[in-house]
Amino acid sequence: MKLYYVTLNTSQEALQIGRVLLEKRLALCVNWFPITCAYIWKQEIIEEPEVVLIVKTQDGYRQKIQQVISQHISYTNFIAELTPTNINQGFLDWLNTEIPTSSALAQESEKN
Repeated sequence: MKLYYVTLNTSQEALQIGRVLLEKRLALCVNWFPITCAYIWKQEIIEEPEVVLIVKTQDGYRQKIQQVISQHISYTNFIAELTPTNINQGFLDWLNTEIPTSSALAQESEKN
């Protein structure tokens, strides 16, 4: 299982990207929430609103997820791939039922 932590400018971007990821079965579940971001830009500290999108999916989908994100935004954002170490079995069962693993996708492609 992988989690992707993605920063965006608006909840609308998170909604659009999240829906596409779900529709393309690149994610099992997405969450987004507003935060405040503080960062250094040209030697000044800037504070502004930001939205975090969390994507819950199988391993091996990073490139496809990044492609979807780049189709919806044109600015440089942050995408971090995280690997949880302990996940409840019920969630893993749901994930494995709904979203194919990348190895299963590769095997399906070889058949076609």
